[in-house]
Amino acid sequence: MPKSIHSTQPPLKFIPQRFNPLVLKMMSWCLPFVLRVRTRPWLPAGIVKIEAKDAEVLAKLYQEFQAGKIRFLIAFRHPEVEDPMSMLYLLSRILPKVAREKGISLQSPVHSHFMYERGMTLWAGKWLGWLFSRAGGVPIRRGRRVDRNAIQMARDLFANAKMPIAIAPEGGTNGHSGVVSPLEPGVAQLGFWCVEDLQKANREETVFIIPIAIKYSYVNPPWKKIDWLLSKLEADSGLPVAEISLTGKKQEEILYQRILHLAEYLISEMEEFYRRFYHQNLPEITTAITSEDTAKPNDVLITRLHRLMDTALQITEQYFNVQPQGNFIDRCRRLEEAGWNYIYRDDIADIKSLPPLKRGLADWVAEEADLKMQHMRIAESFVAVTANYILEKPTADRFAETTLLMFDMLSRIQESTLPGRPRLGLKQSMIIVGEPISVSERWKASQGNKQASRQGVSDLTKDLQVALEELIKD
Repeated sequence: MPKSIHSTQPPLKFIPQRFNPLVLKMMSWCLPFVLRVRTRPWLPAGIVKIEAKDAEVLAKLYQEFQAGKIRFLIAFRHPEVEDPMSMLYLLSRILPKVAREKGISLQSPVHSHFMYERGMTLWAGKWLGWLFSRAGGVPIRRGRRVDRNAIQMARDLFANAKMPIAIAPEGGTNGHSGVVSPLEPGVAQLGFWCVEDLQKANREETVFIIPIAIKYSYVNPPWKKIDWLLSKLEADSGLPVAEISLTGKKQEEILYQRILHLAEYLISEMEEFYRRFYHQNLPEITTAITSEDTAKPNDVLITRLHRLMDTALQITEQYFNVQPQGNFIDRCRRLEEAGWNYIYRDDIADIKSLPPLKRGLADWVAEEADLKMQHMRIAESFVAVTANYILEKPTADRFAETTLLMFDMLSRIQESTLPGRPRLGLKQSMIIVGEPISVSERWKASQGNKQASRQGVSDLTKDLQVALEELIKD
């Protein structure tokens, strides 16, 4: 298991947004080059084509925003790490072009503030924090009960900034273009606060939330690369040669059986790992992969996977003394924050001034916390996995997404991690702009008491979830 943290670290300071139009111009100018470079063989597959549906709707909203008639928040899907590039391309390239074609007058820059997860700067480097800050980004620590700095800045920007703000309500990537993870209520709450702030300032702008979906697909179905990656995963896991009948079966059926076979093997190995070394009670469940009812073994595997995820999270929760509350995503967020509190020590004014004993203990705590968080990271990788994701649409895209999640798991466990995900093929991005959701109307209907307000936020979150799910349907 790789251990990237070996010593205690300084606290994670808040990075205030310092929007700089020159930095944005530089990013916009470099974007096509960055997209091309990411298609090089030694890097993960890049995006060679980005298109948008109903971009005119968003262009008109920007026109009304710039005229002082409305305020809005862009709530975008967050399936992959490439999403920031897709959104930047939409705002800097597609939207101005559509506006010109439709005779919609827009002022430059056509951009948005945005929120990003503070942990991104840990794996990417401090330069990303500098860049995002100058691009108008606001960092948030997802697991904190209340990240006051981030919330206050986002609330002020929503109500008063010269640009809209964009937020991914799922809170993080899930690796699935065809599945929307449960939404966090923060977007809806910010919408209600914005209406309140405008009311207090005697301003009449109408507040909207704009759902936007992002879907990725391969330009050419990478069946051979999927077969190659599956073979590699089978070899890396030490899986015996699968006894799968090839007679009369299509390519998709063969690959699906191999994925099931590999999934059962990996789950069995991890169950035994937790039984033997963490003394967990995990009764054995046999799965008949050769069953004629294809859905039956799949359902059993998902049940075992969820049980395994719960076990991994329980072990981490016990270590950090965190109570298991909410769904898998909620639990992962709280554990991430708990781990960071052990590693990035707010309670130590100067790490270098610590005596050797205390420094050694602090380093010990940080290293062990990082190791314990690996259990959570494995569970986090599979929060969007469902029983019928491939069966519903046995496309190369869904086969690739599932296989890459397995790759992520093995990479976290192996002694030496691979340099990023392997390249399976060139990808294209489709961005779909949804119908605006009026927050102002809902705010009026939810006035009266705190219970009504909470219910209003909950209802808005559910409706936003439905809107995003509708946008990704083919």
